Amino acid sequence: MLLLVIIFFTITTHMHLLQYSTTSAAAASFDHKTISFSSFVYERDHGNFTFAGENTTIDGGALQLTPDTAHMRFIDHYYNKSGRIMYRHPFRLFSDDDGNRNNTYLVSFNSTFVINLYKSPAWDISGHGLAFVIAPNDSFPPESSYGQWLGLTNAFTDGNKANHFVAIEFDTVKQGFDPDDNHLGLNINSVVSRKNVPLKDNYNITLSDGNSYTVWVQYDGKSKLMQVFMDREGETMPQKPLLKETINLKDYLKPESYFGFSASTGYPHIQLNCVRSWTLDIDVIQTKKEKDRKWLVISAGVGVPLVAVLLVLCAIAYVKKRRSRVAEPHHNLGKLRLPGMPREFKYKELKKATNNFHESMRLGEGGFGIVYKGIIHHNDQYHVDNTQIAVKKFSRDSIKSKGWCHEKGKLLLVYDFMPNGSLEKYLYGTSEQVTLNWNHRYKILTGVASAVYYLQNEYDQKVVHRDLKASNILLDADFNARLGDFGLARAIENERNSYAEHGLVGVPGTMGYVAPECFHTGKATPESDVFGFGAVVLEVVCGRSPGNMIPHQQHAYTLVDWVWMLHREGHIQDAVDQRLNINSVVDEAKRLLLLGLACSHPIASERPKTEDILQIISGTSTVPYVPQFKPAFTWPSTSPPISMFDSILSSITLSSPGSG
Repeated sequence: MLLLVIIFFTITTHMHLLQYSTTSAAAASFDHKTISFSSFVYERDHGNFTFAGENTTIDGGALQLTPDTAHMRFIDHYYNKSGRIMYRHPFRLFSDDDGNRNNTYLVSFNSTFVINLYKSPAWDISGHGLAFVIAPNDSFPPESSYGQWLGLTNAFTDGNKANHFVAIEFDTVKQGFDPDDNHLGLNINSVVSRKNVPLKDNYNITLSDGNSYTVWVQYDGKSKLMQVFMDREGETMPQKPLLKETINLKDYLKPESYFGFSASTGYPHIQLNCVRSWTLDIDVIQTKKEKDRKWLVISAGVGVPLVAVLLVLCAIAYVKKRRSRVAEPHHNLGKLRLPGMPREFKYKELKKATNNFHESMRLGEGGFGIVYKGIIHHNDQYHVDNTQIAVKKFSRDSIKSKGWCHEKGKLLLVYDFMPNGSLEKYLYGTSEQVTLNWNHRYKILTGVASAVYYLQNEYDQKVVHRDLKASNILLDADFNARLGDFGLARAIENERNSYAEHGLVGVPGTMGYVAPECFHTGKATPESDVFGFGAVVLEVVCGRSPGNMIPHQQHAYTLVDWVWMLHREGHIQDAVDQRLNINSVVDEAKRLLLLGLACSHPIASERPKTEDILQIISGTSTVPYVPQFKPAFTWPSTSPPISMFDSILSSITLSSPGSG
């Protein structure tokens, strides 16, 4: 029996542009790697790092970059120290095709960490600071790199292009070139920041009350945009970055570089410098040898990651060879090849993770099968990790195409486990369910917009999801959105505008989310996914289902018609979910409602493109003109004969909004 198991990486974007979106540049291709330490334990994690500096260690659940005791007996031991702790394995950050700069692929990454810079009340003055650093090696910091040099450079090497480092500093001592004694900065080969941001108005990073801060450093290899976000530990990532700068890392870093942290104290400036947790998500460029070893390539996206259900022809050939008999006829579902890291699980591994698919592990049931919660146990000499997953076990009876479970094979998809469940649960849950605040909703819509943009623009095959709705948008612990359930998704080859060529009949989808032209053409297109996104926008802002009728002045309206009516009457803001207080964000709410209407335009060609949608949501572009009266749907010029249209309507298979 053949078991085909495909890992399902959902799209994640931290509500900003997708971080991990491109599969190749010229001949380069990549996997995706995540290293994650929710805390640090010496016995478990010491082997993952190199420790450079006499006082660097793991203690108290943290990476300690300078002496980690606040006892006054050891005060002399604090002065003039520097240290680095680097992840022991380098990452290849860019790849050239025959040295051609135009064919360079530059990786994306997302580094999230919690820092604690502690100053004892008994100490006179804090200093000097800590830095997140990308460096050419994991060796000791330069000699005499204490004090203002932050373990990065010294008086002789500062500013030297041969340093090949880029760092984000958290500086607590004002030098002549600094804005103040509490700032962050972007450093390139020097402690003199290329750009710095004072933190006085927001955070004091060396308060003696023990506050820790979460920092998000995001780099998009395609746009070459670096963004730094920061907030107190436990808070979600802010919508706006503190620091935002375009930088081509290839101009400054070595192709293979190390990630880690450095810090220093001075005299009399002293403080404790530690990192309490760290997660690094990064693209990993594959060598040709690594690519040749892969017998199955199933790709998924980044910064953000995603899902594909794929008919693997080589798997069918393998079944034929094993059983030495002719396979049953199968339908061609179309190859859905998206960038990312392939991962194959053994059946027994998933069976163990789900306790033999026990009913107690059951999370729910969708249109194609049952989803179970699972726990993958990973244990080696350096690291112990229990990863929560969701496993979708496909039912043969629910899959119309025999290609899904060919010759009695089994298909299971492995998802990231989303502890907050679906968006639908938060919009329409019980009274005990926490109401999503405005920031969470805006963040979720930004993430979904990024996901749809990726599907349509970031690969050589356009992908239509065909089932955008609240129940298919999953939320992680920080309410970052993941676009899931690609059971209806199809790849569209270049120069083709539908999935009908793949042998699928009818218009699958959910009422209220399906574009009107789909009922006429029997095809899904990028524009019809934009329509579905518009329905989601209105749903999230209004807290109402697109499939339900809304009574108003003795009439019943669909959600989009109701919002359009309020737009015509000049008070569109009245459509916002009444559970929200939007007094301070009325303009944002209006912008999203108008965007929802623009995406819901009955004429496909009038809907905004996904790249425009991202700019509108970010506030860098205005919403296109939305007429006061909803335009009428007009049939496409290539109208089929009436008999054909009747045939299409007879095959429509719409599900209710609450179905899987």
